[in-house]
Order: sequence, then structure tokens, then C-alpha cells
Amino acid sequence: MYAREPRERSLCVIGIRTSWRKVDDGEFFCAACGGDRNYRRRTGRRRVVLLGLPLLPRGAVAPVVECSACHAHFGTEALDHPTTTRLSAMLRDAVHTVALAVLAAGGTEARPVRQAAVGAVRAAGYADCDEDQLLDLIAALAADTGWLPGIGDDVPTIAFGLGDPSMTLAIELHEALEPLAPHLAPVGRESILLRGARIALADGAYCPAERAVLETVGRALSLDTDDTARLLLAAS
Repeated sequence: MYAREPRERSLCVIGIRTSWRKVDDGEFFCAACGGDRNYRRRTGRRRVVLLGLPLLPRGAVAPVVECSACHAHFGTEALDHPTTTRLSAMLRDAVHTVALAVLAAGGTEARPVRQAAVGAVRAAGYADCDEDQLLDLIAALAADTGWLPGIGDDVPTIAFGLGDPSMTLAIELHEALEPLAPHLAPVGRESILLRGARIALADGAYCPAERAVLETVGRALSLDTDDTARLLLAAS
């Protein structure tokens, strides 16, 4: 029965048929399969067919993304969703950036803070991360901005105030977190903020600079101000 279907369709007296042409291909997240798959992006044109013969053109159809595995068709916006592999990498980078920002704001003198940061980064996927790597990156940040992290009460004025370090850390956080936020459920976005909060709390209460960093994290993750405040209080 199924082997005869293509021939039976071709015997239709008159109808509309779409002819497809591949434009490009790649890998995407297929919602129908529920995982990463190869795709073909295709454009098509409709034609009136008579007894299987194409006759009159009926115009172009919207381009589609076709899954190479299940052959389902999606709009081209499906390519905006990161693949599972890409999403995992974005999550790793997000946690890594938050950990560095919290360390830069609160200082690296306390060993529990350094250990908490290393633990968070390793759990996110950077299994080889150690304290020396994080300290080297903090030193590089200080060299770029001319600012040393964790300088007591003066930090809130410099960090996330009007100075260049404010812009450096804020830009890093927004670049790492904003593209990720639309693809995470609220609990996923809250989890990233809480990881940063636990690092900051490893040596005691938040200092003003750490709180400022975490509030920036909340904004970059599209969390409401009230939700950010609630989460920071719950973590303490």
C-alpha cells in the first residue's frame, strides 16, 4: 500500500504541487525530534499540475527548515534556537562569567570564596578549572581596567559606579547572559543568579559591590527587581 502512494498521487488529474530547492544546511534543534539534528533550508515554488505535468506557476512559498531525520518543516525562526550543544556551552560561559564578576567585586582573599567559585564553574562544565586559573583571569581583568578587585568600602564607588571597571564587568555580564535568558525557564535563570549569590556568601554577608554585581546579573537574565531581591535574601 505505502509503496504505491507516490504513483497514486501522481495520477491526480489537477492540483497544486510545490517544488523545493535546497539553499543551505547545518545543525539545529528539532522540536519534533527533541534534539539536535541536521537540517536543510529550502525555498519552494508552487505550480498547477495536470496529470502530473507542471503547468502554471502559482508563486513562491515561504522558506522552510526541514529536519533531515523526521522531515518535519519549520519556519526559519527555528534556527534562532540554539542547539543543545550550543546551549550547554552558553550555560558554562554564563556561570563562569558570573563567578569571575563576583570574585572581582568581593575580592579573592578568602579561600572559601575561591573554593565556592571553582566548585560552581566545575559543576557548570569546566571540569579542569582551578583557583589559579580564576586568579589569573581576575588579574587580567585588573590589568585591562587598571582596577584591583576587593578594595574595601571604595569598591562600590568604583565598581558599577561611574568608572571604567563598572562598564567592563557590566558589558561582560550582559554579553554572556542576555542571549541565554530567552532560552531558559525562570527556574534556570534563577539558578544562575543563586550560584553567584552562594559564591558571594561563602565568606559572610554580601558586600555592597557583590550585591551590585548580582543585581546586574538579575537584570541581564531578565529577572524582575523584586525577584532578584527575593532570591538574594533567600540565599543568605
